[in-house]
Amino acid sequence: MGRTIDALQIRHEIGGIGAIWYREWKVFLREKSRIVASAVNPILWLLVFGGGLGRSVSIPGTDYQAFIYPGILAQAVLFSSIFFGVYIVWDRKIDFLKEVLVAPISRTSVFIGKVVGGATDSVVQSVILLVLGVVLSRFGMIPGLHPTVTGFGAALLILALTTASLVSVGLILGAWMESPEGFQLVSSFLLFPTFFFSGALFPLDRLPSWLAPLVRLDPLTYSVDALRHVILGTAHFALGLDLAVMVGFTVVVIAVGSVAFQRMKV
Repeated sequence: MGRTIDALQIRHEIGGIGAIWYREWKVFLREKSRIVASAVNPILWLLVFGGGLGRSVSIPGTDYQAFIYPGILAQAVLFSSIFFGVYIVWDRKIDFLKEVLVAPISRTSVFIGKVVGGATDSVVQSVILLVLGVVLSRFGMIPGLHPTVTGFGAALLILALTTASLVSVGLILGAWMESPEGFQLVSSFLLFPTFFFSGALFPLDRLPSWLAPLVRLDPLTYSVDALRHVILGTAHFALGLDLAVMVGFTVVVIAVGSVAFQRMKV
């Protein structure tokens, strides 16, 4: 009897995770402007910022636009994943979260369902950006970028892992914040240092002494470095170190997020 009850509860938990994922997926598909903006803004960074600054910046062995392409991919994932947490704030304001929490599943499963839903959205955006990268490289708009199926497949896996951790961070913020305005303020304070310290726009072997520790403490640094490794074949750290830090960070934030959802006031 005990095993039957346990198996039934596991099915409830998995079904609940799937239902929450499906809801987030349907919301994503209805927001056409969000999909367009998620592709246009990073490409503008790549073409305008990269093309303009690239005229005066020299990166040995590659073009500046190709060099920052992995960083722009990480930037797109960072912004979309962190801002996903604001949906928790809105779900509480419209009392939708109360309806979810009365279901016979744990808050941890609710959190996991949200993580999977948000990660799916960001992975779709990553696929769009990877495809656009291939198209732009074929037309010579990103000199030095020579995409391969293997490299972009590995990049998609790295972006998926990065997304899972960053969505978790966004959900943690959403669980703590009581208003969308407060969430926007705190997330903006977190987003820009995380992006600018990640080495997305500059090589890590030219850092001043005061900046190097901050860059190494930034978890996004290792995602950008891993992306450069699989896309461009060049990196500052060993790929094994990048992946170890990314996996460790993902495990930590998922654990913290589960606790945050347990203590979240609805």
